[in-house]
Amino acid sequence: MALYSIVIPIYNEEQTLPELHHRLLNVTASLHDPYEVILVDDGSDDRSFALMKEIHDKDPRFKILRFSRNFGHQVAISAGLDMAEGDAVILMDGDLQDPPELLPQMVAHWKDGYHVVYTVKKSRKESRLKRLAFRAFYRIIHSLSSVEIPMDAGNFSLLDKSVVAVLRNMPERNRYISGMRAWSGFRQIGINYHREARFAGSPQMGLPRLIHLALDGIFSFSNVPLRLAILLGLLVAFLSFAGGLFVLYAKLFTDKAILGWASTILSVLFVGGMILLTLGVIGEYISRIYEEVKRRPLYIIRDKIGF
Repeated sequence: MALYSIVIPIYNEEQTLPELHHRLLNVTASLHDPYEVILVDDGSDDRSFALMKEIHDKDPRFKILRFSRNFGHQVAISAGLDMAEGDAVILMDGDLQDPPELLPQMVAHWKDGYHVVYTVKKSRKESRLKRLAFRAFYRIIHSLSSVEIPMDAGNFSLLDKSVVAVLRNMPERNRYISGMRAWSGFRQIGINYHREARFAGSPQMGLPRLIHLALDGIFSFSNVPLRLAILLGLLVAFLSFAGGLFVLYAKLFTDKAILGWASTILSVLFVGGMILLTLGVIGEYISRIYEEVKRRPLYIIRDKIGF
């Protein structure tokens, strides 16, 4: 008999928690195996924690981790993975955009021998701009990454305990769970689904956080930006050398006037922009090295209920 762990990060989801609890109870009843639900409160400032305690009091299978502050979505997932005891661990968001009704299908694939069952979004009910941004991100990271990261595959997934053990031993601070999951290897399969709109409330992950997560994914799993910076430097050097040869030729062998101020300013601006761009790319890698070498705890748990 297998034990399932369902890990759900929660941040200001007081409007969603009752419906999440109701739908999880309906779905898990069809699994016919024991389970635990780990709700990770990522520093909520609404009534989410109080509602989670009420749920736990009624059903001890719902356990709670409460952070001392907001540490971020990917860290909340990592904390749940650290505490999960299941033979299979299911990761899903708490806003019900990830439908719990997919859990039996995911479990069926796991029982067929797959170590990772990830989900692929065939559509999403969000603004056109956000859909385009996600589409661009997944295709960029797919083309740049040294690891085969499936396109349009987010955190909603099932992981065998052997995969969970690998993720627990990956110590990086700037985490991109989907990339780490792909990096682990093992036998993986995808399930297509249509991502719903939020059940209630507004999105808790704003544009700055989404950009930060996108950069974590790109810079954590690809050194292509560094190589592009080198190629960019070589291109600028070549253009500068060619421009210098042209100016020298015009000066010595023609009577054409060499425009001075405009061409000089444009050249300085172009080269300066390329230098700043390259430094920015290098800075992104250095900032991640800086975070790693400090060796601070990934998260701090304020309350632990039900463990």
